[in-house]
Amino acid sequence: MSAGQRPASKFPLRLDQVKPATRSEAVPLLRPQRPLHQAAAERGRGTAPAGLGLDSHLVRERMLARLQAEGVRDARVLAAMRAVPRHSFVDTALANQAYEDTSLPIGLGQTISKPSVVARMIELMLAPQPAGTRPRLLEIGSGCGYQAAVLAQLARQVVSIERLRPLYDKARENLAPLNLGNLRLVYGDGRIGHAPNAPYDGIIAAAGGEDIPQPWVDQLAPGGRLVAPMLDARSGGQVLVVIDRHADGSLVRSLHEAVRFVPLKSGTD
Repeated sequence: MSAGQRPASKFPLRLDQVKPATRSEAVPLLRPQRPLHQAAAERGRGTAPAGLGLDSHLVRERMLARLQAEGVRDARVLAAMRAVPRHSFVDTALANQAYEDTSLPIGLGQTISKPSVVARMIELMLAPQPAGTRPRLLEIGSGCGYQAAVLAQLARQVVSIERLRPLYDKARENLAPLNLGNLRLVYGDGRIGHAPNAPYDGIIAAAGGEDIPQPWVDQLAPGGRLVAPMLDARSGGQVLVVIDRHADGSLVRSLHEAVRFVPLKSGTD
């Protein structure tokens, strides 16, 4: 072929010019896509990836393991705290700390209590209640709504009172997605309790003063228990106070470990 002369084209070929491939020259056949039901079945047999975000059960399980290491033993309390997404009750900027054992600010000078304190106080309050019962509970200080949500996992009915209107509104917003039909939020003065739904099998307070308000004691049912922080004159700090009302109406008070809560105030704001 002389310079500049283009080679003759070999294409297109006629079918009668195509030589069949021998066995040694054959190429593997392309397999068609597997049927959708077969692909779905194979995916189902695979191991699902473990979640690493705040919605992952592993995050809450680590929190529960810490609570058990610190002495929380009541299976009812542990199950209730497993069921409630604590990160949904704190500001987005603090969500990555939601399952650490620390209190976090929720605005207006208030905080969401440490998980260990929440668990300890609820465990104390439930101790007189036989397993399998669903008590009627009163919470003083709804805050962001987290403890109320935990209590609702354990109770037949929960009444939770908040005196700060912005926090009452925030708690309602935080709790709405959980659809807790046995929980009632009340905007009002926590120091006077909530007589319309009394008596209560358990009363728990998230704020502490120099005394235990008499309305709380009056609204406690026979066989019930009240748990609240109170100023201890001897130490100058707060301690947990437990008050039991026996079946005959008599009251027994005991002091427990030191705690630190926001001050208990009267009225609404």
